[in-house]
Amino acid sequence: MHTFPNNFKESLDDFTSFAESLKKGVENLTSLDENASGFADDHESCGSCRSCRRCCSLKDVVFQDGKRTLYRYKQRAKKVSAVPTLMVYAMVNRYTMLDLQPNRSMIRNLLDEGQDLYIIDWGYTDRMDRFMTMEDYIDGFINDCVDVIREKHQLDAINLLGICQGGTFSAIYAALNPEKIKNFIPIVTPIDFDHKDSLLNVWATEFDADLMIDAYGNVPGDLMNQAYTMLQPFSLSINKYINMVDIMEDSEKLADFLRMENWIFDSPDQPGETLRRFLKEFYQGNKLVKGEFMLGERKVNLKNITMPVLNIYAEFDTLVPPVSAKALLAHIGSKDTQEITYPVGHIGMFVSGKTQKTLAPKISEWLNARV
Repeated sequence: MHTFPNNFKESLDDFTSFAESLKKGVENLTSLDENASGFADDHESCGSCRSCRRCCSLKDVVFQDGKRTLYRYKQRAKKVSAVPTLMVYAMVNRYTMLDLQPNRSMIRNLLDEGQDLYIIDWGYTDRMDRFMTMEDYIDGFINDCVDVIREKHQLDAINLLGICQGGTFSAIYAALNPEKIKNFIPIVTPIDFDHKDSLLNVWATEFDADLMIDAYGNVPGDLMNQAYTMLQPFSLSINKYINMVDIMEDSEKLADFLRMENWIFDSPDQPGETLRRFLKEFYQGNKLVKGEFMLGERKVNLKNITMPVLNIYAEFDTLVPPVSAKALLAHIGSKDTQEITYPVGHIGMFVSGKTQKTLAPKISEWLNARV
């Protein structure tokens, strides 16, 4: 009687197990609730996280200017900080990354620590925003938001927390308006762009920004996503979808995966003139750390950042290499500075299990000591 080799039987068993898992995964995929996976369109701040597992911490509109909105999150702690914090996210992708789901929410964690949080929603860029400049966003909307919060709380200065490109914008604002900022917290924020530690920096240095923006006007979010994917093509284009098969039979893990995918591809177009200047004057000219960058008629001097600064960066960040973020402290005038780093990537700073339990408490402890 013919017998199969043991390794063939093992392979057959593995294939059978894989087929059963794939069948269950397809069943989960076809029956998954849109709310659970983050694909429902009518799910803004519903507060029903217990039923759908999407996190959308309750918030109220405080101020609007066109499609740009300032929100204030509803308090979750009995004791709340006397000094509110304005959070400025990047214009690339959406701030919802900070509030992705109940067990992966920087917003919720900070609220539970008693922080009073405001956040800017840049909205979705359209043709009307083609010629919006950094002056419009920084001197305009960020400054308006800061003043609205200061007036509402009757304070001379508030806390400012900037993330990625929003951190660069916030550093510029803090340097030009130090009297309005009590504490400054940049997170994974590019400051010194003259480094080759990131493939993005290498590409951007030689990029023809004028050609791209003159051709497109506003740069499509899908094009930006494709560029970021090409930084790690195998990992981000192939490997993660192969690995998805291993978790498809678990409906909760599948929902987590799809929720992240929904965020990744929810990418607003980039306003042409703002992106043109960001590429040419920062990535190619490195004017911020050289002291040559002008916002309107004012030169931005990072030495004017004299308030306390907590600089947070990721060790394995491929978008904002640590050397770019760490450079901030060497160029500012503050005497009260501190660094925090985590062994995570750019997005992992906000969704990794390594940061969920400790990042918000560390930020809150630092802020509370300087109220």
